[in-house]
Amino acid sequence: MRRKKSKRTMKRTLMTVALITAICGGVCRATSAQTLDAVLARANKRTSAFLDQFSDVKCTEHVRQEKLSRDEKVELKEVSTYDYLVILSTSGGELNLSESRLLLHRAKQDRRNRTMLLSNGFATLFLVFHPYYSAAFHFDLAGQETINGHAFDKINFEHIRGMKSPAALALRGREYPLELSGTGWVDPETGSIAKIEAGIGATLQDVGLNSFHSEIDFAPVPFPDSKEAYWFPTQAIVDVQTPRQHWRNLHEFSEYKRFSVSTEEKVTNQ
Repeated sequence: MRRKKSKRTMKRTLMTVALITAICGGVCRATSAQTLDAVLARANKRTSAFLDQFSDVKCTEHVRQEKLSRDEKVELKEVSTYDYLVILSTSGGELNLSESRLLLHRAKQDRRNRTMLLSNGFATLFLVFHPYYSAAFHFDLAGQETINGHAFDKINFEHIRGMKSPAALALRGREYPLELSGTGWVDPETGSIAKIEAGIGATLQDVGLNSFHSEIDFAPVPFPDSKEAYWFPTQAIVDVQTPRQHWRNLHEFSEYKRFSVSTEEKVTNQ
């Protein structure tokens, strides 16, 4: 009799544990979804405000273009410096961004006339979290990570095929929208973005692109006339491989300053 009672007690215990696990699983999933929605809402709001700030400043951009050999050694390097700014326009509900680069230092041309990678627009990859583009991505939480003593939520993203993309590959006179997937490090309290890593997997192998990977770092930039510091791009690394070529470009952004239209017009008139 004691053994039978012991078995019944064990069954009840196991059923209780299973029930608690099932309830906890449902609650945890709901909590996770609520947390993700809250962080994305903050990121949407912050990115929208930041885009207005980003289009009101200019900075210095240093670009190092590298062509790598099969053993990953740099066989060719070019370095250029630009006065950089982003121009924002909204027409008919469309969001349009264009980059302006005024050459300050020209790279020496390769006498062997070998092709270098041109990588533009990666400073604006934060648009993945902008309301204009975020509906074109699937998001999920991937835990937290501490960067410089501050905890950030890691949010994975994956582009939904057929939806609009904030990035495209220009190749042989055509543009191919990039099916971006990756991770963003987002401040859970403010929605500021500290880092983005993105790639495209094998989605463009049919046009000769074996791999594509990018990393963009952001840091707070204070301005004397602003009470809060927005996180601006400080560095972008772009790595691209084809069956026969391998390139790596480094973009560094510094010396952010408020962009004054009247000042620019005065310089133009001179």
